[in-house]
Amino acid sequence: HSTTMLRALSLSSICRSSPSFASSSLRSSPSLAGRVRLTASVRWSGNEAVPLHRLSENFIDGTSANYVEQMHESWLNDKSSVHSSWAAYFANVEGGAAPGDAFAAAPPPGTAAPSFSSSSPAQSQVATKLVQLIRAFQVFGHNAATLDPLGLRPPLSVKELDPETYGLTEAELDTVVQKIDFSNQFRGFLSEDSSRTVRDLIVCLKEAYCGNIGVEFMHIADREKANWIRARFESRQRKFADSDREVNFTRLVEGTKFEHFLGMKYNDKRFGCDGAEVIIPGLKTLVDTSASLGVKDITIGMAHRGRLNVLANVLKKPLEDIFHEFRAGTMSKEDIASGDVKYHLGTSHDYVTNAGENIHLSLMANPSHLEAVNPLVEGKTKSKLVSRGDTKGTTACSVLIHGDASYAGQGIVYETITMSGLPKYTTGGTIHVVLNNQIGFTTDPEDSRPGRYCTDVSKTTKSPIFHVNGDDTDAVCWTMKLAAEWRQTFHTDVVVDIIAYRRFGHNEVDQPAFTQPLMYQHIKKHPQTLDVYAKQLISEGVLTKEKVDETVASTIKGFEDGFARSKDHVPKDSEWLDSKWKGFKSPEQLARIKSTGVDVDLLRRLGKAISTVPEKFSPHTVIKKILKARMETFDKDQDIDWATAEQLAFTTLLSEGTGVRLSGQDVERGTFSHRHAVIHDQKTGEEYSILNNLPAELQNAKFQIANSFLSEYAAMGFELGYAISDPNTLVMWEAQFGDFVNGAQIILDQFLACGEQKWMRQSGLVLLLPHGYEGMGPEHSSARIERFLQNCDQDVDVIPKNYDEEAFEQSVNWQVVNCSTPANYFHVLRRQQHREFRKPLVIFTPKSLLRHPLVKSPLSAFDNIAEDGDDCVMRTYGETSKDIVSPEKVKRVVFCSGKVYWDLYEEREKLGKKDIALLRIEQLCPFPYDLVQKELEKYTNAEFVWGQEEPKNMGAWTFMFFNFRTTFKSLNLNKELNYIGRKTSASPAAGSAYTHKKELAQLLSEVFTY
Repeated sequence: HSTTMLRALSLSSICRSSPSFASSSLRSSPSLAGRVRLTASVRWSGNEAVPLHRLSENFIDGTSANYVEQMHESWLNDKSSVHSSWAAYFANVEGGAAPGDAFAAAPPPGTAAPSFSSSSPAQSQVATKLVQLIRAFQVFGHNAATLDPLGLRPPLSVKELDPETYGLTEAELDTVVQKIDFSNQFRGFLSEDSSRTVRDLIVCLKEAYCGNIGVEFMHIADREKANWIRARFESRQRKFADSDREVNFTRLVEGTKFEHFLGMKYNDKRFGCDGAEVIIPGLKTLVDTSASLGVKDITIGMAHRGRLNVLANVLKKPLEDIFHEFRAGTMSKEDIASGDVKYHLGTSHDYVTNAGENIHLSLMANPSHLEAVNPLVEGKTKSKLVSRGDTKGTTACSVLIHGDASYAGQGIVYETITMSGLPKYTTGGTIHVVLNNQIGFTTDPEDSRPGRYCTDVSKTTKSPIFHVNGDDTDAVCWTMKLAAEWRQTFHTDVVVDIIAYRRFGHNEVDQPAFTQPLMYQHIKKHPQTLDVYAKQLISEGVLTKEKVDETVASTIKGFEDGFARSKDHVPKDSEWLDSKWKGFKSPEQLARIKSTGVDVDLLRRLGKAISTVPEKFSPHTVIKKILKARMETFDKDQDIDWATAEQLAFTTLLSEGTGVRLSGQDVERGTFSHRHAVIHDQKTGEEYSILNNLPAELQNAKFQIANSFLSEYAAMGFELGYAISDPNTLVMWEAQFGDFVNGAQIILDQFLACGEQKWMRQSGLVLLLPHGYEGMGPEHSSARIERFLQNCDQDVDVIPKNYDEEAFEQSVNWQVVNCSTPANYFHVLRRQQHREFRKPLVIFTPKSLLRHPLVKSPLSAFDNIAEDGDDCVMRTYGETSKDIVSPEKVKRVVFCSGKVYWDLYEEREKLGKKDIALLRIEQLCPFPYDLVQKELEKYTNAEFVWGQEEPKNMGAWTFMFFNFRTTFKSLNLNKELNYIGRKTSASPAAGSAYTHKKELAQLLSEVFTY
């Protein structure tokens, strides 16, 4: 008996959830196999008892009967006291539902039971079934939508969309259903004030969810967002005005005839959007809508397919420029850039919509790494938002145009959409447009993704996904309009998947029938989207055939005129500067570097500010000690360590009105617990940013610091985009360990190292890469100095004539430094902003040196007094010890860089060697020929060696060997540079701490044995 009671109690708690669960559970319960009728009398809302047969559902069995009675009594007193499915059941019972018919499936979680305005219990039952059918269309309707213009992937037959699945009979289809009250929780057909038959509603549902647009949105848990989509898809107002359709037609003509014109004039690859020309009216509709909703800037990223068309017809790049590029013309007679293929280039344009709104459009240059530009676009948009103080994302927007294979296949897509939900990276929602070819290069969708759609990855961010047939111009334009409205309403990502095709294969000279014969048989017979739309508009009386022909002829004439102009066209000098870049020098204009030193009195004031937290703030005890020790260094004007030097660089720039942004994994505290730029109150958890709480007269710009998500590729790309957009902010990305920087190798190789040479786009991005051999193994030792030096475009065999330091530094693609003192690190960071041009800067930063007792700088080293000119950066350090012999008596000169200097210095001190000089190359690239020449001329009787902790085939050795050879030749010295260090290795470092120590000992022994 007690066992039965326990089962009953357990069952009653299960039944509370919904009668559907109760039904299945009770049928399967062995202890309640025998069914019993409800014996107690459940009361109606009046005094009349509920007839027994009214509760004759098969789940009211055994011990559940009493529990149902209790719930009914509770429901009579308070309709919200029971689960919504039980509320619907009791309402149907009281409404006169036939025996066995009162049960209704539970509505979606968190919703109230619907209240039907029907005139009979039978109508209520039909409406209940209809609710389930409507939900099925909302969830599964996209599977039955007509999305493939070629018909190769027809709509699916979905049983959930069959009325019979929910027990709707043929007779019930003619039942008239009136408005259903969903307590303001749902929007759509049944919440409208109208009466329609079930049959009519099913037709409406098919039109809404199974037409040429399919929508996936039921994975979005937010009711407001789901209702927003329901209201628009279930609305009868989904058509454009005739005047708007005429505009869309003209834009489609421009997109289509542009591709025809290029195909007629040039037998060359162009990666056109033939088969997907609808992207042009679609994008322009998106731009118009965004501008009307307050967007002032749109930054676009896309691969090569359709890029020329977008440049010509959306961003209005002059036709003569595009046609001139087909003639292999140079960008400019004065242009020193190597350039790139025409379908990788970008541009910008101030656009005025038909409604008169102004909006700035920019298309970022992109390599053939299809999705690589995505995080750069987001970073550029973030910069624009920050500069406007726009925290919501209303005034600037990112639009990313993807291919179907790359959207599903490339990990950078997921990394980028992950940023959309992170507060320090979000740009207020990105509009993703998939130009869906239904194929990769030659790979079918079945071989490139596991699911039906290439866009499934965007479900992870709860983004709505609109799939649309690329042959339906009105549908595409309406969907793009909807996407822009969504983005401006909710400021989250949205996806438009335009399902089209490639008329000519991967490019115009490709033969796609080799691998997709059936598809291209269909394409060969398939009419162009323009012809389909023209025929539709003529048949509907929107346009006449004469108007169609006139529009086509006028468009072609415009292309012919541009072609004629291109024959004698001389491109203007590259207009690579936007408003923020005005005043910066191009590579051909000689720029100068301003002083990087700072007055000591200001340094002391800032030093005390970064050593202080509010009186009531409770930092960790260790941090208290750090702040106290920092304060003492400014009292003594000495012993400035690495972290303090960095914060002085940041605060001095902030005081001058230069913004500072630092991101990367764990940068707020610092991987090595050295930075503590954000301090946490140990009692409240409150965060405190010292660098955003300087004295008011010194806080003249904003300090941004962001612990990034666990990414190198997208995180670095984001900061590069930010730096390209804003040269007036010091933008830095720090690797957790320098070894991990190769996770962003595509950004390094395709953008950072060569972006200026290919696309005339400067950037001042700084990479902070912890580097140093300390026995931590092959994945925590090397930032791969050799790779950065190999990517330097400095000619190691030539010293420029009329050598000028600033001109030489301006001529190379990036700078590579390996500082050994806090003061030099300070000056290098400040130099980045104190010059009239921008170059990427790679800094190999220390780990063990962060707390090394010898690696400190006096405050005087930060002052504005420089030994040589205005630049306080020490590109080299000569011998600093006063205890060694005079230069002519030195037997060996050891050149080195970074941490290994301090290993050598301590060993020399221990051995008491007086005839070995230790010289540091702090700036590896561009190579400091002038300073090295001066040092070589001092040591007339010495042997010269290069000492490094990296293996011989890594580190700076190869780069140094050739640069020193050139320097020896310039001085007519019959000398050579010899190598001392670890032997060649496939792995950058030993995995054993014992082996590491043994190798270091061998290195030190070789240096000091001669």
